[in-house]
Amino acid sequence: MDEAGYIILLPIVVGVILFIFPDKVKIVKGLITLIISLLTSFFAIRLYQTESTIVDLSIFSGLIAKDSLLYESISGIGTYCQLNIDPLSQLITLGISFFAVIISIYSITNITKEKKLYHFFPFFLITLGCAIGAVLSDNLILFLIFWGILGFTLYKLIKGYDEESSAAAKKTLILIGASDSVMIIGIALIGMIADTYNMSELNISTSTGIGIMAFLTLLVGSFTKAGAFPFHTWIPDYTKKAPAPSSAYLPASLDKLLGIYLLARLCTDIFTLNQWLSLIILTLGVTTIIIAVLLALIQHDYKRLLGFHAVSQVGYMVVGFGLGTPLGIAAGLFHMLNHALYKSGLFLSAGSVYQQTGKSDLDELGGLSKSMPLTFIAALVFALSISGIPPLNGFASKWMIYQGIIDFGKQPGIANQLWIIWLALAVIGSALTLASFIKFITGIFMGRRNPELESVKEVNILMLIPKIILALICISFGAFATGYFVPEIFFPVVGKFEFVGVWQSSFISLLVVLSVILGLLIYLSGNIKNFRTADSFVGGEKWEEKAAFPVTGFYDTIRNAKVLKTIYDKAEKGWFDIYLLTKHLVLSSNKVLSKVHTGVLTDYAIWIFAGLSIMLIIYLSV
Repeated sequence: MDEAGYIILLPIVVGVILFIFPDKVKIVKGLITLIISLLTSFFAIRLYQTESTIVDLSIFSGLIAKDSLLYESISGIGTYCQLNIDPLSQLITLGISFFAVIISIYSITNITKEKKLYHFFPFFLITLGCAIGAVLSDNLILFLIFWGILGFTLYKLIKGYDEESSAAAKKTLILIGASDSVMIIGIALIGMIADTYNMSELNISTSTGIGIMAFLTLLVGSFTKAGAFPFHTWIPDYTKKAPAPSSAYLPASLDKLLGIYLLARLCTDIFTLNQWLSLIILTLGVTTIIIAVLLALIQHDYKRLLGFHAVSQVGYMVVGFGLGTPLGIAAGLFHMLNHALYKSGLFLSAGSVYQQTGKSDLDELGGLSKSMPLTFIAALVFALSISGIPPLNGFASKWMIYQGIIDFGKQPGIANQLWIIWLALAVIGSALTLASFIKFITGIFMGRRNPELESVKEVNILMLIPKIILALICISFGAFATGYFVPEIFFPVVGKFEFVGVWQSSFISLLVVLSVILGLLIYLSGNIKNFRTADSFVGGEKWEEKAAFPVTGFYDTIRNAKVLKTIYDKAEKGWFDIYLLTKHLVLSSNKVLSKVHTGVLTDYAIWIFAGLSIMLIIYLSV
């Protein structure tokens, strides 16, 4: 089981070594990163093929002299440094290593042009090693160490080149760090309840107050990392200012895999949830879907739009785990994997557009489909997939979630009786997602081209390969979902289950392909050579350019709709931003406490005496 150790240590050690290399040789550092990512993927594949087992650091004892102090130290901490190799950790590890390869290929040329982002590749590899370490950790203490390091690397993978980007990085670090602090409390409570920190040995009931508190504190860490409401607000700010590889690597893929992995552990292994906790999780899930997609609809910056959708899609995963059934959990995991695929592709597509145009405002773009045809086709596949259009993978996992909700409604319980609400909001969220990605595709690739973008060309092959691979996987995961991928990938994790309703992904895919072919034949059968395009000519003047209506204009009417205007106004003021709310609370408290500091010695003596008196009263009462 040496793969378990190599897959963690190799990226971390090489990442630390890469700090020695100057940034002038970024291409060399990028190639080394790609090689290490490929090696990590090789070990991940081998690990995926092994049997479930628990491994500790004694596997490395053969490399160290038995009479050395290091050997004795490792032997002593082996019980705390256990690794859990099971189907769930194997699946997530394979996903993490795969996305590392995809992003590293893209980054070789993209990051070399980012002159203000230092040490990207070292932090990239350290993030890779620590992410796998967190997933494979069985002991919660070891898990927390890797998890905490990831918060720092997340901060370092966004460049602070101006005040806004520095604020986004700081906000990310504070929110992630605060959630990690809350998780420490939860882990301590688990130690009090179970007298062990090994996840494979835990099965805590949530029928007691301390059990519920332990679950909720760890849920905060899961939701913050994944980006679920109300701890989601760092993601849109991060994706707006971070380079495309950082956004695709972390908020789009790794953070979703890690956050949902922890949620899976909490809901299926560590705790046994009561019906009220299931109700809370489902409520937060659908709230995440609706609020984030509504905010995405009105965005003009396409990076920020993608950031809000990275939040919205988490809601579907949360709903799947809130159902608690094998079908629901499998659907949540499937959507987690699908989201990482198409959202990484969307961020890479957005990064390609930004690199070639230098613009991120939809009002300044348009007509790039001819200039960047491969990027357009890939982005279209990703956009249709996230919108839940059959036969792509986004539809497959969303359909499973809908099936799981319907099946969930057949059981007794408070949350079960509200199944129609969960289903309706999930479907509405998908429809709104389609509406906002019509805006995304139309605003960037369709319509009249901005005259400033006449010289724009397609990106190089290294930036195209990752998008093409991801697009092909999105198609294949959707076309062969029920017949192959779901049984092969998710049955080992959650157990075998039956699909609800009638749906065969391969048959639906065949019908779609036949419809497309028939449509093309009908189109080609006409005399298409007679078609021509011309500008509008009214009163001796060309009016088409003057009368052009930007795609964002229609969505501004949604912003000003009476029903939604109040929500949007509150959102702009930070009513849904837990970071800003906490910041205002702390600053207000500081103003109150600052009045106490008068500088008069007798006043300080009174406060000291009052504090000691309160402590004495508490001590005597206990």
